[in-house]
Amino acid sequence: MSLKKLIQQCKEQDRKAQSELYRLFASKLFAISLKYSRNKTEAEDNLQEAFLTIFDKIGQFNFKGSFEGWMRRITINTVLQQYRTQRVLNIVSEEQIEGEVSVAIDDHLPSIDQLLACIQQLPDRYRMVFSLYVLDGFSHKEVADMLGITEGTSKSNLARARMALKEKVEKLQGLQKKNVNIR
Repeated sequence: MSLKKLIQQCKEQDRKAQSELYRLFASKLFAISLKYSRNKTEAEDNLQEAFLTIFDKIGQFNFKGSFEGWMRRITINTVLQQYRTQRVLNIVSEEQIEGEVSVAIDDHLPSIDQLLACIQQLPDRYRMVFSLYVLDGFSHKEVADMLGITEGTSKSNLARARMALKEKVEKLQGLQKKNVNIR
C-alpha cells in the first residue's frame, strides 16, 4: 500500500491503517523522542503522546512537504510541550554565558549508546537546547522560539550542556583507558 493511501485511510480513522503507520514510523520517531527524554520509559510515553497528536491532526496534512518531516516536527513539539507543562525548563540568564567548549576526542571514544546516556543525564534545559541545536540543526533563534527563551539563554544553555558533556565523556574515556590498561 502506498504511503499516500495509508495517510488517507488514517484520515478516515481506519484503525488498521493507524496501526500500520505506527509500525512504519515508531522506531524513527522513538529515536527522536529518546534524544529529548530523560530515559527510555519517558521517551516511550512521549512517543505515544506524539502519535495521538499525529492521528488527531492527520487531517491537516495536505501532502505538501515531507510526511515524515511533519511527524518529526509533531514529535519534537509534543515532547517540548510536555516539558513546558511540567515547568522543567529553568532559564539560565544571558549573563551566565561561558564560552563554547569542545569535547576532547582520542582513541577511546564512547559508544553511541554511552553518548546518548550522557545526553539523557543532562539537566532538562540543557538537554533540550543541545538536542534541538546540535542533533536536529535548529538555529538559536528557532530554539529560543520553541522553548520560550532568549537566544542568549539558548547559547548559554548550549555552552553549559557542552561543558557537562565534556566532563562526562572525559570520565568515560578515563574509565575506558583503565579497562584497556587492565587487560
